[in-house]
Amino acid sequence: MTARHWLVLVVATFVAASGSTFVIGVGFLLPHLTTAGGLSLSQAGVLIAMPTIGMATALIAWGWLVDRAGEKLVLVAGSVGAALALTAAQFVESFALLAILLLVTGAATASGNSASGRLVVAWFPAHRRGLAMGIRQMSQPAGSAVAAMTMPLLAQSYGLGAAFAMPLAMAVVSAVAAFVVVTDPPAPPPEPPATVPDRADVAGAHAGSRATSAPSAAVDESPYRSSRYLYRVHGVSMLLVLPQGMLQAFLLAWLVLGHGWTAVSAGIVVTASQVLGAAARIVAGAVSDRVGSRMRPIRAVAISVAAGLAALTVAEALGAPGAIAVTLGVVATVLSVSDNGLAFTAVAEYAGPRWSGRALGVQNTAQFVAISASTPLVAAVIEAFGYWPVFAGAAVVAAVAIPLVPAADQQRG
Repeated sequence: MTARHWLVLVVATFVAASGSTFVIGVGFLLPHLTTAGGLSLSQAGVLIAMPTIGMATALIAWGWLVDRAGEKLVLVAGSVGAALALTAAQFVESFALLAILLLVTGAATASGNSASGRLVVAWFPAHRRGLAMGIRQMSQPAGSAVAAMTMPLLAQSYGLGAAFAMPLAMAVVSAVAAFVVVTDPPAPPPEPPATVPDRADVAGAHAGSRATSAPSAAVDESPYRSSRYLYRVHGVSMLLVLPQGMLQAFLLAWLVLGHGWTAVSAGIVVTASQVLGAAARIVAGAVSDRVGSRMRPIRAVAISVAAGLAALTVAEALGAPGAIAVTLGVVATVLSVSDNGLAFTAVAEYAGPRWSGRALGVQNTAQFVAISASTPLVAAVIEAFGYWPVFAGAAVVAAVAIPLVPAADQQRG
């Protein structure tokens, strides 16, 4: 591991942050779209959904291409595609064309998710991967912070095209940086052809020590066939992303509508929670390196999230002082995002170099689908019953994830 590997990590993180700036930033343009843009709320909602839909539909395909063609090509191609689509978006006035371009841009930015995660696992040894993946997972809160600070202001001052100029510039820088800096890791050696052992081999194997482990399945074989390990990791991640998505989507609304905060004050709290969440991801990754396990910290996070949300539920239901409730809300938000890098690392480590791109694509897709499906339901429950039932439900979901966490980390090949 050299200084260049850390530079590759910085570039991979920036590429992923560029995608997050666009996908999350479009949502911050809702006020502009419905006022200066003259769109109805439902029309604006369609535009806001397009980047997420594009990303969710393209993740597995990009992962497949990563496994076949390597990380550098995927990172450069995705960044170039996003830059071209955002450039075209500067000149369209048709609602349908703009929706299509936002969809295409979202699909292009998905390239950074699987490829950047695979680079971390390929270039960093096991005792540094948790920390490295925690740094890589900073991309989402970092992109969210950049979008919140720039895109609404640019849209208000100069129009929608100016708002898209920020992720456009980041996509251009991403393409150049990935082309110049990123180096694909060495390809894994080809698997030897399978042979049928003769009787002497079988006899020798039976005579051997029981302490010698049996040969494992070829790493070319799908990691989903021989074990339920990845299914369980995906399932745990889907459950734990629901509290995370709920808090990220509705924390600001809860502060403003539920506790009477101003939008500016609430925005500061949300930004602070994002920064703390980014730090929590790094800490969780470093802890996993120290203890030599990804599953043990994930289980601890699930327990902490369930407990934190339960405390928040009680505080909200009993009308606790605002300072207490808000503090608990920030703590729950920070805890809810801290497991992302751990799960990504575990998935890539188990899947191996020939399957990690696709497996990370499945991981990302499952989480996007879970958030997309649950957000309208959460909004309906809040509208009908208030916030504390939603907090309680999220606590239950986190608690359900605890026994599903695999008992130990597993390796394949």
